[in-house]
Amino acid sequence: MPDISVPATASKAASTNGKDLSQHSAAELAQALLEKLAIAERDWHRLKANRKVRANEQAAAAIVFLLKDQPEEALPRLQQAVAWLDRSISAPPCPSHGDRVRGDE
Repeated sequence: MPDISVPATASKAASTNGKDLSQHSAAELAQALLEKLAIAERDWHRLKANRKVRANEQAAAAIVFLLKDQPEEALPRLQQAVAWLDRSISAPPCPSHGDRVRGDE
Protein backbone atom coordinates (compact mmCIF):
# COMPACT_ATOMS: atom_id res chain seq x y z
CA MET A 1 0.00 0.00 0.00
CA PRO A 2 1.43 3.43 -0.91
CA ASP A 3 2.29 5.95 1.78
CA ILE A 4 -0.38 8.67 1.76
CA SER A 5 0.84 10.67 4.74
CA VAL A 6 0.74 14.44 4.48
CA PRO A 7 4.14 16.17 4.47
CA ALA A 8 4.75 18.18 7.66
CA THR A 9 5.02 21.45 5.73
CA ALA A 10 1.64 20.86 4.09
CA SER A 11 -0.13 20.02 7.33
CA LYS A 12 1.27 23.14 9.05
CA ALA A 13 0.10 25.38 6.23
CA ALA A 14 -3.33 23.76 5.80
CA SER A 15 -6.29 25.45 7.42
CA THR A 16 -10.04 25.78 7.03
CA ASN A 17 -11.46 29.28 7.48
CA GLY A 18 -8.31 30.38 9.25
CA LYS A 19 -8.48 27.57 11.85
CA ASP A 20 -5.93 24.86 12.40
CA LEU A 21 -7.22 21.60 10.90
CA SER A 22 -7.02 19.92 14.30
CA GLN A 23 -9.94 22.09 15.41
CA HIS A 24 -12.26 20.34 12.93
CA SER A 25 -13.82 16.90 13.08
CA ALA A 26 -13.08 14.37 10.36
CA ALA A 27 -16.69 14.72 9.19
CA GLU A 28 -16.32 18.51 8.86
CA LEU A 29 -13.10 18.12 6.91
CA ALA A 30 -14.63 15.47 4.64
CA GLN A 31 -17.65 17.72 3.99
CA ALA A 32 -15.34 20.63 3.14
CA LEU A 33 -13.41 18.36 0.76
CA LEU A 34 -16.64 17.24 -0.90
CA GLU A 35 -17.74 20.84 -1.35
CA LYS A 36 -14.35 21.69 -2.87
CA LEU A 37 -14.44 18.73 -5.28
CA ALA A 38 -18.11 18.96 -6.28
CA ILE A 39 -18.68 20.09 -9.85
CA ALA A 40 -20.29 23.53 -9.85
CA GLU A 41 -23.34 23.98 -12.07
CA ARG A 42 -21.47 26.46 -14.27
CA ASP A 43 -18.73 23.84 -14.87
CA TRP A 44 -21.00 20.83 -15.40
CA HIS A 45 -20.84 20.65 -19.21
CA ARG A 46 -17.08 21.08 -19.25
CA LEU A 47 -16.32 18.53 -16.52
CA LYS A 48 -19.15 15.96 -16.69
CA ALA A 49 -17.01 13.47 -18.63
CA ASN A 50 -13.73 14.13 -16.79
CA ARG A 51 -13.03 10.77 -15.18
CA LYS A 52 -10.62 12.06 -12.53
CA VAL A 53 -12.96 14.87 -11.46
CA ARG A 54 -15.98 12.56 -11.30
CA ALA A 55 -14.06 9.86 -9.37
CA ASN A 56 -12.76 12.46 -6.89
CA GLU A 57 -16.27 13.80 -6.32
CA GLN A 58 -17.78 10.35 -5.77
CA ALA A 59 -14.96 9.16 -3.49
CA ALA A 60 -15.28 12.30 -1.34
CA ALA A 61 -19.04 11.76 -1.07
CA ALA A 62 -18.41 8.16 0.00
CA ILE A 63 -16.05 9.31 2.75
CA VAL A 64 -18.69 11.73 4.06
CA PHE A 65 -21.24 8.91 4.27
CA LEU A 66 -18.76 6.53 5.88
CA LEU A 67 -17.97 9.09 8.57
CA LYS A 68 -21.72 9.53 9.15
CA ASP A 69 -21.95 5.75 9.69
CA GLN A 70 -24.01 5.27 6.52
CA PRO A 71 -22.15 2.54 4.62
CA GLU A 72 -25.23 1.74 2.52
CA GLU A 73 -24.93 5.26 1.04
CA ALA A 74 -21.14 5.12 0.73
CA LEU A 75 -20.96 1.87 -1.23
CA PRO A 76 -22.69 3.01 -4.45
CA ARG A 77 -20.55 6.15 -4.49
CA LEU A 78 -17.37 4.11 -4.09
CA GLN A 79 -18.57 1.83 -6.89
CA GLN A 80 -19.19 4.86 -9.10
CA ALA A 81 -15.73 6.25 -8.33
CA VAL A 82 -14.18 2.93 -9.38
CA ALA A 83 -16.37 2.80 -12.49
CA TRP A 84 -15.18 6.24 -13.56
CA LEU A 85 -11.57 5.16 -13.09
CA ASP A 86 -11.88 1.80 -14.84
CA ARG A 87 -13.91 3.39 -17.66
CA SER A 88 -16.91 1.12 -17.18
CA ILE A 89 -19.26 4.13 -17.11
CA SER A 90 -19.51 7.32 -19.13
CA ALA A 91 -21.40 10.55 -18.73
CA PRO A 92 -24.93 10.40 -20.17
CA PRO A 93 -25.92 13.07 -22.68
CA CYS A 94 -27.30 16.26 -21.24
CA PRO A 95 -31.12 16.05 -21.19
CA SER A 96 -31.40 19.59 -22.54
CA HIS A 97 -29.12 18.83 -25.52
CA GLY A 98 -29.56 15.12 -26.18
CA ASP A 99 -32.16 13.34 -28.27
CA ARG A 100 -35.36 15.09 -27.32
CA VAL A 101 -38.85 14.29 -28.44
CA ARG A 102 -40.36 17.43 -29.90
CA GLY A 103 -43.73 18.31 -28.43
CA ASP A 104 -44.85 20.22 -31.53
CA GLU A 105 -44.73 17.26 -33.94
